Amino acid sequence: MNAFVRRVVIATTAVSMAATVAACGKAGSGGDDGGDNKTIGLLLPENKTTRYETFDRPFIEQKIEELCSDCVVKYNNAAQETETQKKQFDALITQGVKVIILDAVDYKATKSWVNQAAKKGVQVVAYDRLAEGDISAYVSYDNEKIGRLQGEGLVKALGSDAKDANVVMINGSPTDPNAPFFKKGAHAVLDKQVKKVVYEQDIPDWSPDEANKKMNSAIDAVGKDGFQGVYSANDGMAGGIITALKQRKVDVPVGGQDAELAGLQRILKGEQAFTVYKQIKPQAETTAEVAVKLLKGEKLGSVTPDKVDSLSGDVKGIPAKLYDAEIVTKDDIKDTIIKDKVYKASQICTADYKKACEEAGIK
Repeated sequence: MNAFVRRVVIATTAVSMAATVAACGKAGSGGDDGGDNKTIGLLLPENKTTRYETFDRPFIEQKIEELCSDCVVKYNNAAQETETQKKQFDALITQGVKVIILDAVDYKATKSWVNQAAKKGVQVVAYDRLAEGDISAYVSYDNEKIGRLQGEGLVKALGSDAKDANVVMINGSPTDPNAPFFKKGAHAVLDKQVKKVVYEQDIPDWSPDEANKKMNSAIDAVGKDGFQGVYSANDGMAGGIITALKQRKVDVPVGGQDAELAGLQRILKGEQAFTVYKQIKPQAETTAEVAVKLLKGEKLGSVTPDKVDSLSGDVKGIPAKLYDAEIVTKDDIKDTIIKDKVYKASQICTADYKKACEEAGIK
């Protein structure tokens, strides 16, 4: 086990994290670190979306290790429970952690936590989702633009029939501040370029199972022939949607987001039309750099060239870095996902997808 892995303190539940006191980076050491300037908290929101444990967390941890070899990362995942995340956040404050990377379960709920933390000199970096409260920095994507890309991807998949097509929209979680931007961006395209959005639902917790149920409800409401395409806010829900469509013997294009492994495999098989690929590594590494700079009392400077306001308007001019994204179809996987080493060809091209990979020129 390398030294950095030993320095990462992992609490598997909110209770165990609250009871866990990490002293320093050595395995087997005890005592409280007293909130020195070597500890960074990392709180991620959920594990239904595979990206968080597969990419975000290791990229952030690795970059912090690179920039601050004696830093400690105290990590936890809230499993989509707001109260769990609050306990995790409070535990970090109690332990004296002075910089916390927070990807909020419910962005509105964080306001009081973050404000109280700021009064105690704790700096919070909002990661991926713009949390409410007196945060010190924000690193994410231009989420409205991502929504437009999703809309454009679906219009392209519908082809020449787009203007006469009815569309079902399965949107993201109401507690995720990014979801309204995805929805707004998608509507900006679809409202102009398709006939009508005939059914639309937000899905709590980005649940694939709930997306599956709502897709069945949509079919019941408008009929098997009542829609010609489905907008899915992410790949996980697209999986649930496509399962419902198969069971009801409906074949229409479905788009997604996040370039999840299962989504990419569905794209290769022709079951999913596209995904939106967001380069997670630059986002994660920038966040790590911001956190380390805050920990060391350094200015953020060019690391955060953008400025954003909180969604409530209470906090203005938050230093930020917003990344772009791109549409990925079957023809693009080789030159994006594999080229950027997100997944190896061997990971994507398992036995069930070998033929589809060969047809796409992936070996």
